[in-house]
Amino acid sequence: MDVRDNELYLGGCRAEALAERFGTPLYVYEEEVIRAQCRLFRESFAEVEPDIHYALKANPNPSLLRILKDEGMGIDAVSPLEVRLCLELGFLPGQIIFSGNNTTQEEQRFCLERGVPINVGSLSELERYGRLSPGGSVAVRINPDVGDGHHEHVITGGPRSKFGIYHTDLEKLQAVLAAHRLRLIGVHSHIGTGILKTQQMLLAMEIVLNTAAQLPGLEFIDFGGGFGVPYKPDQAPLPLSELGREMSRRFTAFCEAYGRPLKMKLEPGRFLVAQSGTLLARVTNIQSTPAHTFVGTDTGFNHLARPVIYAAYHEVVNASTVEGPQADVVVAGNICESGDVFTYGESGMEDRAVTRPEEGHLLALRDVGAYGLNLGSQYNMRPRPAEVLVRDGEARTIRRRETYDDLVRDYAELERPGSDAE
Repeated sequence: MDVRDNELYLGGCRAEALAERFGTPLYVYEEEVIRAQCRLFRESFAEVEPDIHYALKANPNPSLLRILKDEGMGIDAVSPLEVRLCLELGFLPGQIIFSGNNTTQEEQRFCLERGVPINVGSLSELERYGRLSPGGSVAVRINPDVGDGHHEHVITGGPRSKFGIYHTDLEKLQAVLAAHRLRLIGVHSHIGTGILKTQQMLLAMEIVLNTAAQLPGLEFIDFGGGFGVPYKPDQAPLPLSELGREMSRRFTAFCEAYGRPLKMKLEPGRFLVAQSGTLLARVTNIQSTPAHTFVGTDTGFNHLARPVIYAAYHEVVNASTVEGPQADVVVAGNICESGDVFTYGESGMEDRAVTRPEEGHLLALRDVGAYGLNLGSQYNMRPRPAEVLVRDGEARTIRRRETYDDLVRDYAELERPGSDAE
């Protein structure tokens, strides 16, 4: 954190000045953090020069996508509109991979018509793909029987996961490929997200390589994402340089044994953008019960859902006075739901030590650049906040704050002449 005169600064901008200029709640992204993470990721795998496809679902703001494009990132998309957005931003079809889930024939056709490669995630989807593109090329997602992640809901591998063709179904896979004369050019796998240890990622890699060894004619292997960042103070960062070297070594050895050079693909999302984001919120109320002191704010889980969905930890900093006497408090939102709090632990709601908050203070919820506002809603008819990008002391709006007209635009009974709804 950048702290000056005991106040928080983001991208060279005083947090309080940002709140005064743009209002609260407010999402703030630091451009240099994104660029630094992109460069670290690329350098860690420099030995094999992989194609790096940013997992767009982490944060789809076009201004951030332009930064990622400038840093040489491709795109991992999971819906047709994600594909459309990236094409309109100038990404080439070959820079995008579509890895949808339970995809329809119409979604497959959308990508095929635009030349966007598809990772097919089930035998049923592969049958549909074959009918659409007989004799064509395809990649498939394999479930490697290994899963990991920071919460059960983000584990995407193993027998309890809905994602991918199970690694024991290779004979069935080959039969579908043969029936439609499909050429298998890629194998993809993804075991989960928010992973901070190398062991599970390397284990999953070995299973995917063992599967790939049984499939001739491949052009690439996509090892997915899952690269985590430390949210809690006691968490150590993922040793990415070490992991990159080991994955590169194993991949190079595999290619030599396979008998042809292959391309490695990787799909980081959270790792590139999470630590760039901060949600600024104003303290509006403080009240105590026999169990807790609740610090109320002008934001809620409609703006940051990760704590209530995953019991996810986000550091809370008093941006108005970063250091000083602390109080154990529950930081709460303004949504009329008992679960609308931001300080969760493994056992549920918990107190968090925060520099003693007062009404009017500005709180900063840190590391919200991934799965933050894009998981948001307009629940309780509360508009979604603005987003701003900061760099070298300069700030600009990259998404305007929603208005009442935005919330009621699609209600037929409220269409009014001269309103934004037209």
